[in-house]
Amino acid sequence: MTDTYDLIVLGSGPGGYVAAIRAAQLGMSVAIVERERLGGICLNWGCIPTKALLRTSEIYHYMQHASDYGLKVEKVGFDLDAVVQRSRKVAGQLNAGVKGLMKKNKIAVHEGVGKLTAPGKLTVTQGDQSIELQAKHVLIATGARARDLPFAKADGKRIWTYRHAMTPAEMPTRLLVIGSGAIGVEFASFYNDMGADVTIVEMLPRILPVEDEEVSAFMEKRLTKDGIRIVTNAGVEKIDVSGSGVKAAIKGKDGKVASEDYSHVIVAIGIVPNTEAIGLEALGVETERGQIKVDGFGRTNVDGVYAIGDVTGAPWLAHKASHEGIVCIEKIAGENPHPFETWNIPGCTYSRPQVASVGLTEAKAKEAGHEVKVGKFPFIGNGKAIALGEADGFVKTVFDATTGALLGAHMVGAEVTELIQGYVVARQLETTEAELMETVFAHPTLSEMMHESVLGAYGRAIHF
Repeated sequence: MTDTYDLIVLGSGPGGYVAAIRAAQLGMSVAIVERERLGGICLNWGCIPTKALLRTSEIYHYMQHASDYGLKVEKVGFDLDAVVQRSRKVAGQLNAGVKGLMKKNKIAVHEGVGKLTAPGKLTVTQGDQSIELQAKHVLIATGARARDLPFAKADGKRIWTYRHAMTPAEMPTRLLVIGSGAIGVEFASFYNDMGADVTIVEMLPRILPVEDEEVSAFMEKRLTKDGIRIVTNAGVEKIDVSGSGVKAAIKGKDGKVASEDYSHVIVAIGIVPNTEAIGLEALGVETERGQIKVDGFGRTNVDGVYAIGDVTGAPWLAHKASHEGIVCIEKIAGENPHPFETWNIPGCTYSRPQVASVGLTEAKAKEAGHEVKVGKFPFIGNGKAIALGEADGFVKTVFDATTGALLGAHMVGAEVTELIQGYVVARQLETTEAELMETVFAHPTLSEMMHESVLGAYGRAIHF
């Protein structure tokens, strides 16, 4: 017997489950297929539980520096199992929340491995049981997984991906983090604050390479000050695993290879889209480097087959997937959404300190032919930052000198991942420097630095 729906969503991450809910709101009958846990990687093994871990390490850092705030704390320590269990509890709570949303919106949940078998048809297999689903529209939202080193696959014991790093059986003593994107820097920050000796190796000339160069330089200096060793223009050539640790051969920018001993390795060198074995080839769905090719509405080259999220390429962000899903569903429903574009998607790194950005870096703006005006305001000039004991960091804004268009914003410091949305909204509304200058910012707040940065781009900063 075949279950029939208007829409089948393959994958229940932040792209898939959001798309399913929007489809249900628009009157469609919807099924969602998930092989592991509702909420996908982000909710269960990514965005959310890592933030729980980072909150723990942040508090632990403050406990160790309680005297800076006039407080006395004795015998500071932690229980690693309890730290991990808190993170898993947070993920579990949100997983239950997604289950509730599926029930509320009358979305049928099918647990198992889904595979397209024909246009509009999909089988779901769990164990030795299979069922067939049918729908006019099928949306692929299968996400991605961590990329392995070709010469040293993750074993969960000494060589970790982000999933292993979130549920460690033991605390690393000397940790090697390969890759300095958001995931690598976040785990380096967490384990450093928890007391591990951490080294980051990055093959490119700077860490957080997608960020503005000034932000990268600040973060390298700050993380180094906090005890993290950073090696750029370098690569790991070989890893030998033993019962007590790993030996890594690291080739530096001078071409010399040195062997170093570590207790554990975290591999954070990117992701691989989950597009294998889901039936794309049989239907003739076009892919490029494993990523599904789509237009601005999530449509593939095959009628009735759509794709969103990490399987469609960069940026690999949960909020990008969610928005793609809504655009795709509204187009299917006959509404008139704007096609999805990536020009105004914020990026956040939840390390200590935090990093957040949107739009063009100063270098990219110049490469694109813009004459720019740049404003930069330091945390040390902000009263709230000083009161919080968080005076390190800055806010940087990049404007087109001719039109006043806000081309990009780049922040590093406490709570900037919350502040960045102000600039995202401003760009979406096509705000220029004039409107931002005339906006009243509450005092005392960290957001005042956003105002001062805008003013600074035009020589009008007040407090610096």
